[in-house]
Amino acid sequence: MALKLASKLESNQAFAVGKHVGISPQKARLVADLVRGKKATEALTLLRFTSKVAAEPIGKVIASAVANATENKQLNLNDLVVTEIWIDGGAVRQWRRFAARGRFRPLQRKSCHINVIVSEIEQEETATA
Repeated sequence: MALKLASKLESNQAFAVGKHVGISPQKARLVADLVRGKKATEALTLLRFTSKVAAEPIGKVIASAVANATENKQLNLNDLVVTEIWIDGGAVRQWRRFAARGRFRPLQRKSCHINVIVSEIEQEETATA
């Protein structure tokens, strides 16, 4: 997945992937919707003060994408925007807990994969927008 994604990126984009994060995809998508389209520094600040469990791993993946952009592609930190963020379902651990009258209750521990693409927006575009 990462190699396919890396070949489709433009020169002003960088990405990061967080795999097997121990949060359900539904809960992680709620937090991902908060930061989609925001500046990277603003998104990291917003996640730092968000009281959701998914805010910490999503913040780590965004910080990793920002580090990839600044270190590997020499993009400006102040011009980075979270252009795409999506959550994929990961592996589901399933087991059972025994209940009354010889029955059992199935339990599922869901995980997700967090994908983030940040891109550099030039100052002319942000000034006109």
